[in-house]
Amino acid sequence: MAWIREIYLDEATGLLKRQLKAAIKRAGRIWNVVQVMSINEIALKDSIKFYQTVMAGESPLTRSQREMLAVVVSVENNCHY
Repeated sequence: MAWIREIYLDEATGLLKRQLKAAIKRAGRIWNVVQVMSINEIALKDSIKFYQTVMAGESPLTRSQREMLAVVVSVENNCHY
């Protein structure tokens, strides 16, 4: 398993600190998928924007359908969702 350096909230500054605080506000915590991207704050920002577009943006699928698809993919990938 790879080891990836992470920057935690208590040592974050600027854009990264704002993104980590926003993650806590959104979800009540910083999920691992967000934390692991902390070393690249621009990639994290773009990833969150992409996720928000896919899950909440305009789509022929309902939000429930998108969530169901995410769960099925996670199960198939043996990933805890």
